[in-house]
Amino acid sequence: MIVKDQLNREITLPETPKRIVSLVPSQTELLVDLGLENALVGLTKFCVHPNDLRKAKVAVGGTKQVKFQKIKALHPDIILCNKEENTKEMIEELEHIAPVHISDINDLEDCFELIEMYGELFQVTSRASNIIDNIQKERTQFQSKIAHQKEPKVVYFIWKKPWMVAASGTFIGYMLKEAGYSNVFEHEKRYPEIDLNHPALHNAELIFLSSEPYPFKEKHIEELKTKFPDKAFQIVDGELFSWYGSRLQKSYCYFESLHTK
Repeated sequence: MIVKDQLNREITLPETPKRIVSLVPSQTELLVDLGLENALVGLTKFCVHPNDLRKAKVAVGGTKQVKFQKIKALHPDIILCNKEENTKEMIEELEHIAPVHISDINDLEDCFELIEMYGELFQVTSRASNIIDNIQKERTQFQSKIAHQKEPKVVYFIWKKPWMVAASGTFIGYMLKEAGYSNVFEHEKRYPEIDLNHPALHNAELIFLSSEPYPFKEKHIEELKTKFPDKAFQIVDGELFSWYGSRLQKSYCYFESLHTK
């Protein structure tokens, strides 16, 4: 069988993959929700959902560095990667072990496409359709509730030392819009490094501090309040803004809760 990934690369497989290595946490969770937990043989140390999964599977490293011999010993039929989360050099090395399927996620349509791809690739199309339907239902209900609300201006911090924010051309930036917010760094690209004197910060009504990849805590809010005493602060669940796949079923309910705080 010949399939394509989201980079439009052709991948030749002798049959439906039975042994899967996933090197992307959100995709690992999606596999489990597609009923493929038994086929999953290897994952990263950051694959934290479901909670007990890492105890049952082989951890092969992180998303940027993996132990290739450990992956090879698992005899995978396919390795699942992501264009942004995994490095090009790592993917090139992995292709010597097994076929590599690469995702490329920028918006919700890309998410749906990936779920459909996995549904067909692993012959779980019904489960894939159910997940997409659930996400669309949650999204429609949320959009109807905020239809007449103004979009608060927000900055979304993802890192400290250096300070970094999510701007345009990122899935987080896209999800901020989905959540009903206006990103004050929409005019910049990707994840710019900034200092706290950046003029765009003065336009923000809300300052979001993400729970990941940097683990922001209440102490960081207190630190920033000395610089921005007139701003509202919120530590937000980074997974619900940045994880794609089945976790999106929980995102819109979470976004609604943010608007009531």
